[in-house]
Amino acid sequence: MTDLHYLGLVELGERIKKRELSALEATRAQLERIHTLDGQLKSYAAVAAEQALEAAKQADREIAKGKHKGPLHGVPVAVKDLAHTKGIPTTAGMPIHKNFLAQRDATVVRKLKEAGAILLGKTQMTEGAFSAHHPDIPSPVNPWGAEYWTGVSSSGSGVATAAGLCYGSLGTDTLGSIRFPSTMNNLSGLKPTWGRVSRYGIFPLAETMDHVGPMTRSAKDSAAMLQAIAGEDPEDRTALLVPVPDYLKTIEDGVKGLRIGIDRRMIEANADEDFQRVIAEAAKQFKRLGAKVTDIAFPPTDQIVRDAVQLCATEAAAAHADTYPARAKEYGPVLSGLLDLGRSANGVTIALIMARRSAFAGAVAALFSEVDLLLMPAMHEAAPTMAQLYERRNDLQARYQRIRFTCPLNMSGSPSLTLPGGKTREGMPVGVQLVGRHLDEATILRAGHAFQRETDWHRRRPPL
Repeated sequence: MTDLHYLGLVELGERIKKRELSALEATRAQLERIHTLDGQLKSYAAVAAEQALEAAKQADREIAKGKHKGPLHGVPVAVKDLAHTKGIPTTAGMPIHKNFLAQRDATVVRKLKEAGAILLGKTQMTEGAFSAHHPDIPSPVNPWGAEYWTGVSSSGSGVATAAGLCYGSLGTDTLGSIRFPSTMNNLSGLKPTWGRVSRYGIFPLAETMDHVGPMTRSAKDSAAMLQAIAGEDPEDRTALLVPVPDYLKTIEDGVKGLRIGIDRRMIEANADEDFQRVIAEAAKQFKRLGAKVTDIAFPPTDQIVRDAVQLCATEAAAAHADTYPARAKEYGPVLSGLLDLGRSANGVTIALIMARRSAFAGAVAALFSEVDLLLMPAMHEAAPTMAQLYERRNDLQARYQRIRFTCPLNMSGSPSLTLPGGKTREGMPVGVQLVGRHLDEATILRAGHAFQRETDWHRRRPPL
């Protein structure tokens, strides 16, 4: 019980189901831990203590009557503060929205509640889900080391989950915003296929690139959260009309016989020594587990990375059209710069980007006639410090390089899972990334789980 806050999400759910532990006990313990630690970590934008305690009592009553809803029933979780949540402000990291109260829950919030999960509150994030926190809002602090980047934009979700302030959380990913904070905080973060999860009630950054997904401490826990939130939604007609498989049913199937592709040239040219070493070790582990690791050539990424930034900017400008530039003085400088870039684009530019995007997505899809999964770094540079990022703040090429291994998969809509795979010489986490076919999250998750059954990187905890 002394490490209750670091139990796995699925493990906690099993204990609550067996009534070895109550949802109320787990929720109270989480709220106490948030009270003790989050003044330092600043991971929550809002804590809904009363709502959480009432929901926990209700969960215990239901379970006592034999009405168990599944692996999330009674489990305390958190959601990024861009998901509409009835009764709790939704600010999207922006003071301009500090008084906004949604009348309805976002679909993912509703589905979590229907699965019996206990919502602890809303996690902090960057302004508008782009790359910097608003100057007036405290930035979350990396629990592994205050001088290190937390990853963006789902920074609060990453910090809260890593520090044991929730058992899992939701993030969103447009250019890498689930995978960056997941690798920086030693988490398993899943960006599902675009359309696998409804975006209804999610404050947008870029509508055609935004993905909603789980951030947890294991691939198995991500499978349980995805199970709860995935599926069609009449409120979001971009949500795909396809059945949702039972991800936990196949989670133990292993990787024997799977073909895993690696573009070694791309990695050597664009990833630092820590990432190259960790990827090589992960490839050896998958081989030992029975997978076949082969060399592949990933489609060129220079142009698609530049296109992703311009497309994100243009779609963001559309999303903020009601308040920008009319209320530009209330925006921070980084998001303002993105919106100005978006407003400057012309139709021909966007048409060319969309044509290149379609061709790129087709080239990525074609790779999966040769392999079942791709293995690549989660970032180009392991564990940058805040000082290093500040020094390079005006270096456009450095920004492009930072998103080289992530944003192409937003442009293609491909599902990808970031896993803890090693550590730097300074002891900071390093994440690897598994990429799969559209709608084949089941294979990515079982491969991630197989890796985590044989390694213990995901069981490391920050020095709090």
